[in-house]
Amino acid sequence: MHVSPPASTAAAPPEWITGDAWADELAAPEGPSRLRVDTVRFAPGARTVWHRHPFGQVLIVTDGTGLVQRRGGPVRTIRPGDVVRIAADEWHWHGASPGAFMTHLAVQEVAEDGTEAERGGAVTDAEYRAPTTSA
Repeated sequence: MHVSPPASTAAAPPEWITGDAWADELAAPEGPSRLRVDTVRFAPGARTVWHRHPFGQVLIVTDGTGLVQRRGGPVRTIRPGDVVRIAADEWHWHGASPGAFMTHLAVQEVAEDGTEAERGGAVTDAEYRAPTTSA
């Protein structure tokens, strides 16, 4: 068994985020495993762009209040303890609510060619501020 500390915190790439967010890599694909796990912390109002993962994604909210939306669905409020399962190739976005930080674990399988996600367009302010429902 190999035990190592998480990599240092890094700012999320600006082409993937509106606002400020930071990530800590907890598990990177190694050997036969293609599992990736990150802790991501979003500042109030920060959110990802529309994107999709080849094998889906699981988000586990650990702190704060956030928002998530699947293409064509309502914007949903997410809170600590909520688990969001995104289907393979499902377009979605997620981030913090306008007035609170939000932290989640992001768990996904990386494709054999190294693809983790496909980036789409930015989430507009109108999409972000749409009425919300509870998850």
